[in-house]
Amino acid sequence: MDSKLIAPSVLAADFANLQRDVEMINESEADWFHIDIMDGVFVPNISFGMPVLRDIVKHAKKTIDVHLMIVDPDRYIKTFADLGSDILTVHYEACTHLHRTLQAIKAEGMKAGVAINPHTNVSLLEDTIKDIDLVCIMSVNPGFGGQSFIENTYKKVKQLKEIITKNNAATRIEIDGGVTDKNAKKLIDAGADVLVAGSFVFKSDDPKQTIRNLKNSIL
Repeated sequence: MDSKLIAPSVLAADFANLQRDVEMINESEADWFHIDIMDGVFVPNISFGMPVLRDIVKHAKKTIDVHLMIVDPDRYIKTFADLGSDILTVHYEACTHLHRTLQAIKAEGMKAGVAINPHTNVSLLEDTIKDIDLVCIMSVNPGFGGQSFIENTYKKVKQLKEIITKNNAATRIEIDGGVTDKNAKKLIDAGADVLVAGSFVFKSDDPKQTIRNLKNSIL
């Protein structure tokens, strides 16, 4: 639990060269693949679906961290388990019966994650925190890459860390959106465990070196 992880977001990869970018992550010091599934309903954008995820998993050699930005995620829990997801994260705002959803994810052999939008208070997770393996704090509004980091995120991370500690939970904290070498260390110091980096990695001149630099900055 002490290790701090980097999870490049495949949403920012070059889809015309997806296998190349997957292999780059395999060869890099990254720890996880972060995969955003968007339906155009819960968020205004559409990313990719099951066939693309299946092909990513075929080549990926690291943990598959799937983030569902979709309505009614319960319908697809088994599907994403069958596709090879190691972690399945659903949005708090999309789940009517969150505890039931978490149990269903775990029943399929995956780790259960919950994502919260920038306007959602972390205190809403206190009743289920011991059932959550990963909380993904959105540090931008979900739906598009390349957005500016929301500064209130540091406060939310500290508040969530207090809830995790108070309840003696083993929950990891993940940050998704606007992560760069300028805020990575500060996020880790606030209590984060996993940093998702998309545009910052894939739009750099040397993505593999950028991942290495991020990793070094949080050690």
